[in-house]
Amino acid sequence: MLELLAPAGSMEALRAAVQNGADAVYLGCGTFNARQSAKNFTIQALQEAVKYCHVRGVQVHLTLNTLVTDREMDECVNLIRQAATAGVDAFIVQDLGVVELCKRIAPSVAIHGSTQLTVHSLPGVLLCAAWGMSRVVLSRELSREEIRYICANSPIEIEVFGHGAMCMCYSGQCYLSAAIGGRSGNRGRCAQPCRQSYGFGRSEQKYPLSLKDNCLVQYVQDLETMGVASLKLEGRMKKPEYVATVTGVYRQAINGETVTRSMMAALMNAFNRQGFTDGYYLGRTGPEMFGIREDKKEDPKWLQKARESYETVENGLVDVRFYALVTPERSELAVEDPQGNVCRAEGPVPEVARNLELTKDALAARLAKTGGTPFRCADVQAHIEPGLTLSASVINGMRRDALNQLTALRARRDGVKLNRPRRIPMVFGRRDVPVMTAQITTREQITGRLLKMNPAVLYVPIHVILADMEYFQELQTSQNIAVVLPRIVHDNEMEGLKNCLRQIRSLGIQEALVGNLGLLIPARECGFALRGDFGMNVFNSRSMDVVKELEFRSAMLSFEMTLPQIRDVSKPIDTELMAYGRMPLMVTENCIIKNRTGGCSCNQGPVKLVDKTGAEFPIIKDGNSCRSVLLNGKKLSMLDRQDDLQRLGLWGLRLYFTTENRQEVDRVLRDYKERTAFDPGACTRGLYLRGLD
Repeated sequence: MLELLAPAGSMEALRAAVQNGADAVYLGCGTFNARQSAKNFTIQALQEAVKYCHVRGVQVHLTLNTLVTDREMDECVNLIRQAATAGVDAFIVQDLGVVELCKRIAPSVAIHGSTQLTVHSLPGVLLCAAWGMSRVVLSRELSREEIRYICANSPIEIEVFGHGAMCMCYSGQCYLSAAIGGRSGNRGRCAQPCRQSYGFGRSEQKYPLSLKDNCLVQYVQDLETMGVASLKLEGRMKKPEYVATVTGVYRQAINGETVTRSMMAALMNAFNRQGFTDGYYLGRTGPEMFGIREDKKEDPKWLQKARESYETVENGLVDVRFYALVTPERSELAVEDPQGNVCRAEGPVPEVARNLELTKDALAARLAKTGGTPFRCADVQAHIEPGLTLSASVINGMRRDALNQLTALRARRDGVKLNRPRRIPMVFGRRDVPVMTAQITTREQITGRLLKMNPAVLYVPIHVILADMEYFQELQTSQNIAVVLPRIVHDNEMEGLKNCLRQIRSLGIQEALVGNLGLLIPARECGFALRGDFGMNVFNSRSMDVVKELEFRSAMLSFEMTLPQIRDVSKPIDTELMAYGRMPLMVTENCIIKNRTGGCSCNQGPVKLVDKTGAEFPIIKDGNSCRSVLLNGKKLSMLDRQDDLQRLGLWGLRLYFTTENRQEVDRVLRDYKERTAFDPGACTRGLYLRGLD
């Protein structure tokens, strides 16, 4: 049956989830989770939570779905060890280095690839499977047909978000909160700037980045039929009453009950943003998917009903069987749970009945009184010799003894074998002057000055090469060109991408720049060597070591790192840094420009979002697709700090051209060569100096 996975931001929310029918819960412990503002759990509370859940047959998945710095790695190791010892059933992981740690330290605990890995295609799932994950949480942007295709061909379990808040950006690829306020979504501290108002060209009270909450309650039977293993409910920041209501409604739907108006009303009462959306699931993107939270007084009747569902009764009941033996020599009771665990309790020698002898029905009536426990009497089998009796207090005592033993047995887990983490050798990297690499967005940005400077690698988008293949066939004889792949490529686009890559490979171009796990297999199949882009979110020495194992020629470090962190990270392969350019802050499945105009007008000139402070964010197309890339208004520039960057062990400094015209490209190249002073009005140091909160 489809697993119902519910959020638990606190112990109260965990009880609300379990008592309303969750098959599993996911929660955070400490700082390495994507909801650091939730109450989360201490190790001691985690131990109690695991016992509470396991007694009731519910699994516990621990979120480790943030990027981790080198200095935090020891703390992360301790958390993995303690959580595995506590008995968690799975780790939900984003950082490739943390995946390697979990595999090494606690190989018996399942690893689930977080939605923060931005896995949205079958090749991405296959790579996760090869890397030792047993489940992947797909990106929320996939349609019903895309999910069905992946499930039909995946060797591992697939998890899908069914209800709750949706980011405008593909999860794991949003840097907006970090760029404008130092609070990184990749580090669990997103300030949700997508929920703020923006205008086009001027500040307006419009919300082009605020999606309604997802709601797939009508489709749970479809999801189960297509092979989805787990349906995830979002909400670790939400109150327990929300968790209780949403979990309860989805439990009813999974159990086959028709979704009624009252069920939908309960979901609306719990939380909504001007309603819900199923747009991605049905493949219908557009303005109707957007909405904002409206302040409304909470319905006290709903709150009371939600609380009663987990405060006053025990609903998470496990069916058990009782076996009783009553003979003149002894009385004995055994209880068995669905997993085959058996516990026994012995009673006194039975008395000879003076009036009423003990019958099976009378015994069953006593054993059925399991109130106050997480168990329900499903069956009683008894052998009772005639003429004997046992008092009610004796039967009750035997029942309590057996169930207490079963509770302790279900809460206990066999010792988990733990290993030491593998030591990662420190490799300083290059000691010479970093080379210059350049990435362009349009053909016009390839200027004579750029070619004369002969960048170590010239990164060119795939659609730009295809538009002028003869030019690039000739150019590749004098320039080292790498084709830039889109970060987002769905399965129905994959064959077309591979056909294009084969054409480009025939030109003599040998390298591809990839920013998503789903592109490694297709690019290699087409004969390309790989270079890693910022979308891989390489943040520490362990993830660098993983990228090396994946046979990348180079990797770009995350632009959310500070210069000291960059200096201290091991560099077993050539390491790049973005030294100039507008940071890509979002990549969205919903075309921001089309949602505004109602039609495809991406090529009619640059469009900007403007926030209420007047800050501008240019929008460009993601290649030839109808996806949008939101850029930072100020350009990142470290062109005057090249001496500092040289001491970091880097191989290359990348200049990333997006909205620049030919004259602006040449001006940047001159500034790079002359190390022109920093202009604080037009440029930013990004996070390299100030870091994250």
